[in-house]
Amino acid sequence: MAPSAPQDPVRFSRRSLPLVAGIIAAATASACSARPSESPAPGQTSAPGAGGRTLVIGATAEPPTLDPTASPAAAIPQALLYNVYETLLRVDAEGALRPLLAQRWDLTPDRLTYTFTLNPAAHFSDGSPVTAEAVAQNIDRIRTDPGIASRLKGVMAVVEEVTAVDAGTLQVRLARPSNLWLYEMSSTPGVVINPAGFGGAASATAGSGPFTVTRWTPGDAIVMARNENYWGTPANFDEVTIRYILDANALNAAMLSGQIDVIANLQAPDALPQFADPARFTVVEGTTNGEVVLGVNNANPVLADPRVRKALTMAIEKRALVDTVWAGKGTVIGTMSVPTDPYYEDLSGLHAYDPDAARALLAEAGHPALTLRLRPAALPYATRAAQFVASQLAAVGVTAQVEEVQFPARWIETVYGNADYDLTIVSHVEARDLITFANPDYYWRYANPEFDALVRAADEADPADYVDGMRAAARFLGEDAAAIWLFVLPNLVITRAGITGVPPNATTLSFDVTTMASA
Repeated sequence: MAPSAPQDPVRFSRRSLPLVAGIIAAATASACSARPSESPAPGQTSAPGAGGRTLVIGATAEPPTLDPTASPAAAIPQALLYNVYETLLRVDAEGALRPLLAQRWDLTPDRLTYTFTLNPAAHFSDGSPVTAEAVAQNIDRIRTDPGIASRLKGVMAVVEEVTAVDAGTLQVRLARPSNLWLYEMSSTPGVVINPAGFGGAASATAGSGPFTVTRWTPGDAIVMARNENYWGTPANFDEVTIRYILDANALNAAMLSGQIDVIANLQAPDALPQFADPARFTVVEGTTNGEVVLGVNNANPVLADPRVRKALTMAIEKRALVDTVWAGKGTVIGTMSVPTDPYYEDLSGLHAYDPDAARALLAEAGHPALTLRLRPAALPYATRAAQFVASQLAAVGVTAQVEEVQFPARWIETVYGNADYDLTIVSHVEARDLITFANPDYYWRYANPEFDALVRAADEADPADYVDGMRAAARFLGEDAAAIWLFVLPNLVITRAGITGVPPNATTLSFDVTTMASA
């Protein structure tokens, strides 16, 4: 996989854009057991005689808002990124950066100034052009609007000045070189909203993508209609409905009974045999960016001791956890990196399972008996993992008091916002999110100047040295046991037979339907 920033100078030409690929795991909604009465049957026309095709997707994660800049919930870009909202550039199925709203981009030799040449054909859904001034307003909004999610502000902190040179040319000057900034511009921080729609972005979309949102019923569904005036390649479906079904068994039942066409990510891997009939279903299996992390609150003086963190890590048999909790699906990891990262290194053997050594380390640290609050997000993988973890910690003298926390609202408020926890479990689904450990205000309250220096050096390094630098930072993080990394969520997508265009690996936050088709 290529580094996140290209070599100098950078020149790209427009190419066709291929397949689909929190900061935090996506927000969930209350279960719904029947298709909304307004929604068409899967694969049928959107209205009698309409002659179009529909796609009905089942998911467990509902956006709390339609504004992708207002919340860290990954369910927002899952539904809207690339489908409704576009970016200057995008990540393809192999993890490489490709043109989208920008036809090309150039970088000065000092690696401080990017010049983006916009596609003159691009326009928003209301017909107005996507201009350099519109993109500049989006970047400045993230930098200055107090209602923007803090992680996005962190991404834009490196930006020193944004200038619309002319209608089709945007110039962005950075305060320092940053390999990661360009990569981030392909995801939520780089989303371009029509400035005329800023005020209503929470409940209505104003994008330039191949779909527009025509209905959002919280707790139920999002309905997207094909943008007939889309400037790029038209979508293959006239209407896409994303239904939110929290209960994994109900989601599976909806698929088996033909109520939905796609399960976006199977939440009960032990149910895979139900979909083994190739005449009815296709199973797409790969990996994601979602590190399932047993987060540690380093502001707790006990947990600030690396001996305690390492002991907790050694108390957990991760392979057995995956086999028990997620039917053996998922890659065991030892740091904040996944197999599709360019700097991935298998560190699953760091602080390997050894309960005797764990007990010895706890005793050495002065905590042979310990009680901790384990507050997992109320999501299937997290709650199952919490029970397994609590049992294994008990075997080394640690009592984990498990309290499942409603997700997203309460978890975001208590754990993510206030760091009111000792341990938590949630999947971090954003790409290359190792850098969150360089922010001492982030909810795991980790502060280590040596790690910060490694991340900064990698980010500012020549692109040829970026991978080695980030690999060193990832190894440092794992060796210090800044958190306890359990496994990477697998990408398990179920479709009805005949649907194509879903790649095995989810390399972005988007569930991109624009290249999906139905026979």
